[in-house]
Amino acid sequence: MREAIVEGIGFWGSGLPDWDAACAWARAGQRPAQAPARPAPALLAANERRRAPATVAVALEAALAACEAAGREPTALPSVFASTHGEMSITDYMCATLASDPRAVSPTRFHNSVHNAAAGYWTIGTGAHVPATAISAGHGSFAQGLVEAMAQLAAGSEAVLLVAYDGPACGPLAEMAPSEGLLGVALVLSRVPCPGLPVLRMELAQHAGMDRGDTAGPLSRLLAGNAMQPALPLLEALALERGQVLLPAGADQWLRIDIGHG
Repeated sequence: MREAIVEGIGFWGSGLPDWDAACAWARAGQRPAQAPARPAPALLAANERRRAPATVAVALEAALAACEAAGREPTALPSVFASTHGEMSITDYMCATLASDPRAVSPTRFHNSVHNAAAGYWTIGTGAHVPATAISAGHGSFAQGLVEAMAQLAAGSEAVLLVAYDGPACGPLAEMAPSEGLLGVALVLSRVPCPGLPVLRMELAQHAGMDRGDTAGPLSRLLAGNAMQPALPLLEALALERGQVLLPAGADQWLRIDIGHG
């Protein structure tokens, strides 16, 4: 079993534009009367904010919030970006355009079609020269992102930024890979003990029959349609200071997380 300290949390979900709003919803069923349709990350210049896909915007918004909450300089943190599907609207556009008129592909959209687009925007926006990793593992993308972050801590990194995000699906892809709304979560995880901060103790288990408990909490129900919904039980547990969650990590595999305090 490995453990990590949660130094900072970032959150942006449709209708819940920050971690405070997510906590208010999880604890008391309250949310802002109005919320923007998508974030406008201050990390990017105005023209880059306009060009960046919605998934990039939500990933960067959550990432920067987590770094600020942790008091960590983004340029010094190695990062792991996990997304189930990446930017589905651009994937749909690329498929449709390549099928109908390949020479009409937009260079900007092609540039944003890669799965590591958010990681690239992050390193450019922060000026970071530390490693940035982008991964996808289907329904287990968030759990495998945690596993990768823990591996980097075990390999010697003092702290790691984990960012997980997904956006809406569209076109024919929506039938095969459904996803709704925008969701981005970020955690700054470290090996540095700090009294009062949450401590995650994690263990991979290959037992399909494990009791997962009640994972359909307030955040999970509100944002159930998003492909990154598997991350929400952990965020609910952190908001409500509960003790244990089980996250899907792949075929017949689970990531068990026990939550304590330093």
